[in-house]
Amino acid sequence: MLFSGGYIYYITIGLQAVCVIHSLRIGTQNKWIWIIIFLPVIGSLYYIYSEILSNRSFKAPNIDVAAVFNPAGKIRKLEEEVRFTDTFTNRVKLADAYLAAGLTDKAIELYTGSLTGAFSENEHVLAQLVIAYYQQQQYDKVIPIAKRIYKLPQFIRSRAHILYAQALEHTGNTGEAENEFKLMKGRYAYFGPRYEYGLFLMRGGRYAEADTVFTEMLNEEQHLSQMEKKGNRVWFAKTREELKKINSLQKTV
Repeated sequence: MLFSGGYIYYITIGLQAVCVIHSLRIGTQNKWIWIIIFLPVIGSLYYIYSEILSNRSFKAPNIDVAAVFNPAGKIRKLEEEVRFTDTFTNRVKLADAYLAAGLTDKAIELYTGSLTGAFSENEHVLAQLVIAYYQQQQYDKVIPIAKRIYKLPQFIRSRAHILYAQALEHTGNTGEAENEFKLMKGRYAYFGPRYEYGLFLMRGGRYAEADTVFTEMLNEEQHLSQMEKKGNRVWFAKTREELKKINSLQKTV
């Protein structure tokens, strides 16, 4: 049926792909990527309204709409391309499609097989492997791969950096994890990573410090432009919820 669970899943993945591609192309990924990931439907629809429909100054990216609503068809097409022309670019495109569709094992196999010769340190593939291994909770594999791209200037703002910090925490390296979260702090920016840092502090029972992080974020909200406020609205809402939890805990002590 048209609206079966599986079909809705592919539509959701497609919406996320559209929004992520558009965000990367216009340079707003720092504000939006985590919102789109953690709130697949609501976040994607809100992104479309805020950044595509409401902002005519941005040129809409050239997105394969058919592929968005039929990812299985896109994957079959990419598989044929790899069979016909087995190049690094075609393999990575297929691996990216596998990862977006939740076929993580297949994605990892292609990514790792592509890291040869001149492409052995390819930044995109290594960053995607960080994401793939983290999704599989293979944190011990996330860390050494992230270190291979750690010194690249764009790493500090990337999703891979947040996952690296969280992988350090999962493997018991909480001190190193905190250092990485602190590197992602900045006034009037990095609201997603700062929110994650606050959660990190809460998991360690450091509620007063988490309160400070969350409060600083909300104090900065009033100084942002309307577009910035809209782009980070989800983080501010989630931050308010965490502050409520902290206040409730403090009252019970």
